[in-house]
Amino acid sequence: MMSEEFDPALRDESALEAVEPARASESLDEDNQLKRQFVRRVREALDAGETDTVYDLVEPLHPADIADLFELIDADDRPALARAISDQMGGEVFAELNDHVRELLVESLPAETVAEIAEELETDDAVAMLEDLDEEDRQAVLAEMEPEDRAAIETALSYPEETAGRLMSRDLIAVPEHMTVGDLIDYLRDDIDLPTEFWEVFIVDARHHPVGTCQLSWIMRTPRSIALTDVMKRDQTLIPVTMDQEEVALRFQKYALISAAVVDEDGRLVGQITVDDVVHIIQEEAGEDVLLLSGAGDGDINEPIRLTIRTRLTWLVVNLGTAILASSVVGLFQGAITRFALLAVLMPIVSGMGGNAGTQTLAVVVRALATNQLTSTNTWRMIVREFSIALANGLALGVLIGGGVGLVFGNPHLGAVMAAAMLINNLMAGLAGILVPVALDRLRIDPAVSSAVFVTTFTDTCGFFSFLGLAVATGLA
Repeated sequence: MMSEEFDPALRDESALEAVEPARASESLDEDNQLKRQFVRRVREALDAGETDTVYDLVEPLHPADIADLFELIDADDRPALARAISDQMGGEVFAELNDHVRELLVESLPAETVAEIAEELETDDAVAMLEDLDEEDRQAVLAEMEPEDRAAIETALSYPEETAGRLMSRDLIAVPEHMTVGDLIDYLRDDIDLPTEFWEVFIVDARHHPVGTCQLSWIMRTPRSIALTDVMKRDQTLIPVTMDQEEVALRFQKYALISAAVVDEDGRLVGQITVDDVVHIIQEEAGEDVLLLSGAGDGDINEPIRLTIRTRLTWLVVNLGTAILASSVVGLFQGAITRFALLAVLMPIVSGMGGNAGTQTLAVVVRALATNQLTSTNTWRMIVREFSIALANGLALGVLIGGGVGLVFGNPHLGAVMAAAMLINNLMAGLAGILVPVALDRLRIDPAVSSAVFVTTFTDTCGFFSFLGLAVATGLA
């Protein structure tokens, strides 16, 4: 009751909060996803040219849901939707858009409009929006921006892609170390140009080197007369501006960071990275390695079809070459297969199981390398571990398939060859699954990109050679 008397507007806000879920329920399902019927209504209104209807349908949505809507409609309809809700196409929506969708929309907008949107965004989001544009289009947009914003974006674009320099935001608060808590509070209240959302304040020395941080909770609970140097946290995780974004994410995860200072080559504070940016990186990197292992490229359903075809076809052609190599091993034993045709029926089992075992090990090792769990310190222990696992699995599978083949075909000799080949190929698959990615990592080659081809080729070749070779060597064929 007292709060209502203090601020009557609160009653209106409460009413609005009560209405919003009801309005949102018309467009969102129980999983907070846009309903198919809602998307169809928007599509039909666009086709009919009913821009007012489109606006009324989209207006209640959260910026993130508007971004989802752009992904759910056809690419040809996206520019029309952007025009229909032009005054809602602000920085919040663009920050949530898929990269490929955003690139399409940016290319369809005038340079001055893109510049206005970029100025609304934090530096890292603005950089993400502009970095994929053609050089001519990017320069046209930058020319329309305020000098300060343009300089910040140009500086960020000068750093390599997927580094802290591209990821960081320059919207931070840094104050000199001679301030007191009272001085800082007055500064935060009086300077209207400061960022409105921040977690901590960075304390810097005369050379603009970060010497500590103060969380807002500490500042609000500390007497005004206390010097910042007496309350600040001196131990901090500094992120070099050229650090790879994957390593940045690992540091945030390891040290449970909310934000971290980014420093240049001279140790000067140039920006900050916050956990919301790192969450996106973790999500991207988590899926990236899996997709790279399969040769599927970005795996983005909004990626242009031609680019997807080119990426996948490249790796399929490589795999075709490795398949030919594996088949050449089979060609060495044509005579044995002719004499004992059953070998041709059973040999895919050995190579296939070896490939599956190698893929399992490969996935574990690539993840361990990506998360820094596997280092030069524990590589040998990891090799022994995976060899032990491969030995146990190979023995179990060998006994199972060998016994089954011996009983089904009434040929214990064939069963023994099958069991031995299965054991050998599992051992080789386990070793290949760890040694190949580790070797590539030592050579500074991304193991997620190239490992699968080498491991698959090795297991197929070894599987054919071990099974057919044992068959010949033991007089089975």
